[in-house]
Amino acid sequence: MSSTDRVPHNGHPAIHAEQLRRHYRMGETLIRAVDGVTLKVNAGEFVALLGSSGSGKSSVLNLIAGLDRPTSGSVIVQERDLAQLSREELASYRLHTVGMVFQSFNLIASMTLAENVELPMRFAEVDRRERASLAREALARVGLQARMNHRPSELSGGEQQRAALARALINRPQLLLADEPTGNLDSHTGTEIMNMVREFNQQLGMTVVMVTHERALAERYAQRLIFLADGKLVGDESNPAVAAATATDYAGADGERR
Repeated sequence: MSSTDRVPHNGHPAIHAEQLRRHYRMGETLIRAVDGVTLKVNAGEFVALLGSSGSGKSSVLNLIAGLDRPTSGSVIVQERDLAQLSREELASYRLHTVGMVFQSFNLIASMTLAENVELPMRFAEVDRRERASLAREALARVGLQARMNHRPSELSGGEQQRAALARALINRPQLLLADEPTGNLDSHTGTEIMNMVREFNQQLGMTVVMVTHERALAERYAQRLIFLADGKLVGDESNPAVAAATATDYAGADGERR
C-alpha cells in the first residue's frame, strides 16, 4: 500500500457504539465485561482505550472486531451494525475491513513469514501470483524482506510483531485494531512498532484503535484517550499535541489537504 492508497473518508464515524453491553455468567456470577458503553471514533483517528486489567477495554475491542457479539446495544462500523450480521458476513468483515495486531503476535509457527502474510489473501481468494508479490511488498514495508522465508521461531519478538503488522494490513483494511501491541517487547522495539502504526495512521488515513494500560504510550501516539473501568466509559480526553502533529503530517502527505 503506497501513500496514495489512502483509506477513503465518507464523513460518517468509522465506529459508533451505542449502549454497548457484553454480559456473561461465570457460575452464579454475572460478569458485566462491557456495561453500557457509548462512543464514536471518526475516520482516520488514532484512539487509545485505557484501563486496568478487567476494565473492559479488550472486550470492547473484540466487539469492534466482530470477534464477539454484544448482549445488547449496537456497534456500527462503516455504517454496518455488527450485531445484525450473519456469521458469514462477520467473517467477511474481519477479512476485508479490520486488521488486528495482538500482544502475542499469533503467527503460525509452521509457516514462513511470507506464508503467514499471504494467509488472509488466500481466504480472500486473491490470485496466487498476486499474493506472492503483495506479501513481498508488505514485508519490505516493515523491513523484513530479507526474512521472508524464515519461520517465526527464528525471529526476535520485534520482527514477529512487524510480520504481524504486515499480515494485518495485507488486505488494506479500513481499521487497525491493536491489543497491547508492545506488551511483549522491550521499550526500544516497542517504539519501533508504534512508529510504524503511527505511520499507517498518518500517511494512509487508517483508523487505529489501540488497547493499552500504559498512559504514557497512549499520550505519545493517540489523538484521543478513552478510559474504561468496570465495563463503563469513565473518561474521554483529546490529546491536542498529537492531534495537531497528525493534522500537519496529514496535510503534508496529501497536497490537496494543505
